[in-house]
Amino acid sequence: MKIQALPHDEVFATLLSGPQGITGEEAARRLEEYGPNEIREMHARSLGSRLAAQFTHFLALLLWFAASLCFLSEYLHPGEGLGRLGIAILAVIFINAFFTFIQEYRTEKAIEELRKLLPFRVTIVRDGAETEIDARNIVPGDLIALREGDKVPADGRVVQSSRLTVNNAPLTGESDSRVLSDAPSNVEMLESQNLAFAGTLVVSGSGRVVAYATGMATEFGKIAHITGRVVEEVSPLQVEIIHVTRVVAVIAVASGACFFALGAVFGRGFWDNFLFAIGIIIAMVPEGLLPTVTLSLAMGSRRMAHRNALVKNLNAVEALGSVDLICTDKTGTLTQNLMTVRDTWSPDDGMMACRVALFCNNALLSKEGLRGDPTETALYRYAMEKVNAAGERLDETPFDSERKRMSTLHRIDGRLLVLVKGAGESLLPLCSSLPREGGTVPLDDSTREELAVRLSDMAAGGLRVITLAFRELDAPPAGAIPEEGLIFAGFMGLEDPPRPEVQQALEQCRSAGIKVIMVTGDAGPTAAAIAREIGLITGAPCIIEGRECTAMPDEQLRAALEGDNLIFARMSPQNKMHIVSLLIEQGHRVAVTGDGVNDAPALRKAHVGIAMGLSGTSVAREAADIVLLDDNFASIVHAIEEGRTVFGNIRNFITYIFASNIPELVPYIGYILFGIPLPLTVMQILAVDLGTDMIPALALGSEKPSPEIMQRPPRPKRERLLTRGMLTRAYLFLGLFEALAGMSAYFYVMQGGGWSWPQTLAPTSILYLQATTACLAGIIATQVANVLTCRSPTISLTTLGFFSNPLVLLGVAAELALAGFIIYSPFGNAIFGCAPIGINVWLLLIPFALLLLAADEARKYFLRRAGG
Repeated sequence: MKIQALPHDEVFATLLSGPQGITGEEAARRLEEYGPNEIREMHARSLGSRLAAQFTHFLALLLWFAASLCFLSEYLHPGEGLGRLGIAILAVIFINAFFTFIQEYRTEKAIEELRKLLPFRVTIVRDGAETEIDARNIVPGDLIALREGDKVPADGRVVQSSRLTVNNAPLTGESDSRVLSDAPSNVEMLESQNLAFAGTLVVSGSGRVVAYATGMATEFGKIAHITGRVVEEVSPLQVEIIHVTRVVAVIAVASGACFFALGAVFGRGFWDNFLFAIGIIIAMVPEGLLPTVTLSLAMGSRRMAHRNALVKNLNAVEALGSVDLICTDKTGTLTQNLMTVRDTWSPDDGMMACRVALFCNNALLSKEGLRGDPTETALYRYAMEKVNAAGERLDETPFDSERKRMSTLHRIDGRLLVLVKGAGESLLPLCSSLPREGGTVPLDDSTREELAVRLSDMAAGGLRVITLAFRELDAPPAGAIPEEGLIFAGFMGLEDPPRPEVQQALEQCRSAGIKVIMVTGDAGPTAAAIAREIGLITGAPCIIEGRECTAMPDEQLRAALEGDNLIFARMSPQNKMHIVSLLIEQGHRVAVTGDGVNDAPALRKAHVGIAMGLSGTSVAREAADIVLLDDNFASIVHAIEEGRTVFGNIRNFITYIFASNIPELVPYIGYILFGIPLPLTVMQILAVDLGTDMIPALALGSEKPSPEIMQRPPRPKRERLLTRGMLTRAYLFLGLFEALAGMSAYFYVMQGGGWSWPQTLAPTSILYLQATTACLAGIIATQVANVLTCRSPTISLTTLGFFSNPLVLLGVAAELALAGFIIYSPFGNAIFGCAPIGINVWLLLIPFALLLLAADEARKYFLRRAGG
């Protein structure tokens, strides 16, 4: 049944209703049958399940495993402090989980926000009388009264209209307001002029509609159903963290197994070897990686907020930096979302055209500003600056889709005038003359052709052209406003102008290897004109409209997606999501921008969904990962730059954190294989991993983007976060320097205190406490050099500048302050099993730090030289 094609009496008959509405008894029965008029949540995740997910991702599972090994080792061999390490690891898991959960708490509320778009109280007709009820109690067949400013509570068929004008932009993406009529129509539902849809806004006028769909049966409900079924893509960073975790787990378990076998070769017992293997595995797990990644992403999100991009999903910070394709909306993102008169033409001075634009207009000027249809407000805004006159409206023939024009009868300065505005194809045939030298001249065929060409040229430039005409009457007409014999007054061309910074932003996208495709609900020619003006397309546009997209085979659509100068127009929510799905299948990392309810499924499906904060609906904002606070495409480019920087910074601090695993591992190997007193205790390992390493690692996450970062293409999809080169540099280069420094300081103190191998020492002896403290100091001293060199894997520190990242210097100062607390305060000594060491130990360690710095600078030099 096409409800839009039925006349009034059949509409009422089909819905078992009438001009008096339905009875209260019948309404109660239908409410029981159809259910409340509300949007139900589809596949909603509870708060508990979302919190549980923070404890079960791959890196958290690795830490659970490490904590379990700590408790097992403490049970089998108590007194070595592994139980406390296990508790500390659990604390890291819980703190990180709650921190991330709080950050992402509001990311899954798209369906709940749909409810908020529906009005709470609406006026309906029941039992022949108007009454106000809760919107959730509306049922099919209810007769709903709509007035200016109302939100439509359910999908309804118009049965009475007095210039009832609605804006369907939240649903369709089209920026135009639409005047509704009660005449039957045979077009598709979303294009029909006699249907009002739930959640849309009444811009002006009034009318009555019969509800034919409520709740999940409305067009809003259908989109909610689609959005609820969308399977979100795993972010690139999540994929890479899983990979890093697997690599670390394999390395840790393989190392434990190897040293278990090595211990057997040396004749050690099974349980000694088992505990030894557990210790190796624990030492190889970077306990500080999880909180450092989380806090680094949070810092990145704060920096992006300063550039007008509010991050709701932390993983989206890096994901945006990896995108190679952006599907962007037009209105409000590429343009200013402010309809403006851009061009005019008139055969005279244009004052009469301005009078028509000003008075044949339903825009309202109030204390809150100018209200009404965007086209009419643009005309009013332009004309009121040109015309200083007062007029009295006597009559009106409203605009409708068939006539494509609006007429008013006004008395202005004592003259009785008919003012008409509308589409050129409707209005020009009604014009018989045009003004010329204080009078009028007839319109001949050649002049009509010239006007038609001028109209066509303005429209070809992407303008929405309004034709203006008038005539003067001697006396008020007895019937309808006469629209024949009009005098042509002029053309006014309107457009939503592009944002001034968009063109430069698109150039940056090209330089960065990012393809941009316009996907809009507006008409193809208008979209193509804007795209050409901002430089999005350079040749003939390839415009694919929604219906064509629906009928096109996937193979053909995939081929089109690889082409240039592509524009998608008049797109439905299903069309948008299908395009995004195909792009993801083709291997692209996709970001999608949107502001309407119709964009929500595509926003959810994309790797990164970007919603408009100013013009966007609540549904779009809740479905997205990032919200633009200024609705500006240029802010997306700034956020991409930040995202790329975050990925590089994560690599830098992973190298830094992994390097400390080797100096934690080597003392344990010496203890097990050679019988020396354990050079680094478990609590001192904890002091490094969750103490002295953390603040400098976070400072590495704040490095500024390099000047050429947006001149490089997006990183290849197969490029890993953790590479062999990074592992080699961390484990076999930087880590060995740190281990050499720590063990050298340990033996320096031990031998200076009279120790000789294989002498044993009591864990509480001052010599042993000082020696382990010296080993810890060696790691800290070389980590100071390490944090400086890890600021970039290839750029020299002299090029970067020692003071270009003040947070690194603050991180080093904090690291040294924490080291001073651990080494020289009685409280720190008691917690971490340390004892104060002399200045001679620090003087021994300084050359090791300088040696590490010089060696890595030499490595960078040869690497740059080899790379040309």
